[in-house]
Amino acid sequence: MRIAFFIDKFPILSETFILNQITGLIDRGYEVDIYCDRGGNRAEMHPAVEEYQLLQRTYSTFIPRNIILRCLKGIILFLLNFLKAPQTVLNSLTIKSGNSPYGDLADFLKPLYLTVPLLNKKPYDIIHCHYGRNGLKAVLLKDLGVIEGKIVVAFHGNDISRYLKIHGDRIYDYLFERGDLFQPISQHWSKKLIALGCNPDKIVIHHMGIDCDKFMPPQDKNTDPEEILIVSIARLVEKKGLSYGIQAIAQLILQYPQLKLQYHLVGDGVLKQELTKQIEQLKMKDRVKLLGWKKQQEVRAIIDRADIVLAPSVTSQEGDCEGIPVSLMEAMAQAIPVVSTYHSGIPELVEDGVTGYLVPEKEVDSLQDKLDNLTNNFDLRQKMGRGGRAKVMQEFNIALLCDRLSQIYQELVS
Repeated sequence: MRIAFFIDKFPILSETFILNQITGLIDRGYEVDIYCDRGGNRAEMHPAVEEYQLLQRTYSTFIPRNIILRCLKGIILFLLNFLKAPQTVLNSLTIKSGNSPYGDLADFLKPLYLTVPLLNKKPYDIIHCHYGRNGLKAVLLKDLGVIEGKIVVAFHGNDISRYLKIHGDRIYDYLFERGDLFQPISQHWSKKLIALGCNPDKIVIHHMGIDCDKFMPPQDKNTDPEEILIVSIARLVEKKGLSYGIQAIAQLILQYPQLKLQYHLVGDGVLKQELTKQIEQLKMKDRVKLLGWKKQQEVRAIIDRADIVLAPSVTSQEGDCEGIPVSLMEAMAQAIPVVSTYHSGIPELVEDGVTGYLVPEKEVDSLQDKLDNLTNNFDLRQKMGRGGRAKVMQEFNIALLCDRLSQIYQELVS
């Protein structure tokens, strides 16, 4: 079976959940190609990208924002590709923007750019789209006759939160009509899709997952009650709520000055400068460290040393929301207790008081209180850690999820 993945960017360090899904399907004998809007940083890639030779399966479509450049490059694309499929290329130029069912993908010359990488490719059985906008792209290309196959769309969070604030609640109406299957990653987002008008019969909740064999509980765990490492793995963006986490950690350190407590944040993003300034103002440079992005094996090593993983997620001012953070799955698979918030699909992973703690968004004192409970109770950390690993093994194990996805594909095409 041939599968085309439509994604935003590839390769990218922060979206291991998509990489795990792709490699899992290849392991099961599927032929997978990757189509993305832009290429990622090839100097910093997860080893699996090279191991599976995924760059050789990747086709990038860069559409210039500058209209003059887009026009000039578009002319070249037209001349180079017209003879490959004359009618298809001409059809791509007839799509009208303005009140288009495809959203901004119908804008000036964009359909031509999206069409070219798929010209004369062998037909795909499944077009698997991560994020709603890529689902719109698949529908546009199918209407143009560029692709065949069943359209499957995974919804994660931003695409049915902030994206709707920008484009309106009706942006997916045509996608819901033309798409074959919709896979929200949580019950929370399944309810949202139904509220938006999606046919419940087309919805199958499908979690993102991790390779549990790569995230094993550490053999030698730190038992020193005064040496505590708290870790966050996240992009440095507003919805991750990291400023609240830093404030809670600072208060905890002031409460227990005798503790050798460290807080390490793994990730990068637009708030790096702002968070650095906050850390300096709190006089916490020696205790709170921004480590930047790390490869998957480096992340494993960092979590391996952690006593607690913190994910203080919030809804951003622009309405941007999480899905279910993979970093929490990785921590729980390594039997590390987590502290997070009642946000989006997180309560479907973290059971308050059993596998970790949940608090309301933006409540710094509540974060501090739960971190305090775990910091000062080694046995509680161990108990919650065991419960967390069992949860991930049963419901967020990429091996089981890929088996299930394979079955879903087979049923869909038959």
